[in-house]
Amino acid sequence: MKPLYLVDASLYVFRAWHSMPDEFHDTDGWPTNAVHGFARFVIELLERERPRHIVIAFDEALDSCFRNALYPAYKANRAPAPPELKRQFAYCKALCDAIGLPVLGHGDYEADDLIGSALHQSRAHGHRGIIISADKDLSQLLLEHDEQWDFARGQRWGMAGVKARHGVEARQIADYLALCGDAIDNIPGVPGIGAKTAAVLLAHFGSLDALFERIDEVPYLRFRGAAQAAVKLRLHREQALLCRQLTTIAIDAPLAGFAPPFARGAAEAGTLAALCQAMRFGPLTRKRLQTVTEVDLTSSSDPS
Repeated sequence: MKPLYLVDASLYVFRAWHSMPDEFHDTDGWPTNAVHGFARFVIELLERERPRHIVIAFDEALDSCFRNALYPAYKANRAPAPPELKRQFAYCKALCDAIGLPVLGHGDYEADDLIGSALHQSRAHGHRGIIISADKDLSQLLLEHDEQWDFARGQRWGMAGVKARHGVEARQIADYLALCGDAIDNIPGVPGIGAKTAAVLLAHFGSLDALFERIDEVPYLRFRGAAQAAVKLRLHREQALLCRQLTTIAIDAPLAGFAPPFARGAAEAGTLAALCQAMRFGPLTRKRLQTVTEVDLTSSSDPS
């Protein structure tokens, strides 16, 4: 099956923002550390994999996602990105676009939803997914031939490897997070139901729906606190179902005019050269970009 690479771009922009030194600046004096770090990540991915089919998904729905309408406190624990970082997100998107990589973003859907929708559409075209992200939420998308790749740690796993990492099957990830919550996204789950209890319940019942259909069985299960867990589940049934709406990745998001096979396009040499100049990329970064895109960037060389 043909691999389709699906990149959770915002994760790698944030990582670069936090890990790269603040010595990088554009020609206007704004910091560009996240752009430099993200560019290195993209170059390394293209050098190693030479992908023919790829999408780069960005989070544009920072506080306007459809999940915010369902639950206004969704991700409310996160501080807004500072102007210095927002500016760099725009440059990272422009860089991918200039390289010829399909760039996805939407005001109502998160990067996870765009990845899920692109993968869902591509399955009928003979593609398997390689999801480049460490985010456990995305594991729910994995089917038999798919992979998830934590690029920074060099770890890859398929659908069968999800249980060893998270204690539940790939198909149960959304239900699991609906039960035990997800502090990163400010999703409450069911109060008093932790990760271990959620895993035990799903191992026995298979799904959240089956759990609530057979909730009378819960007090008789052989784990500590089973009777109390049943009470908590009955009290917070509607909250658990709401949380599952928040944790389930959409597979019907609009994809900004892109469609399978999400083929990698030709680089725009002039635009890419101008970005290299504005970002003050050094000669090594320009040389690597030239190699992976096969365009001449030497005319805009900047000694910095």
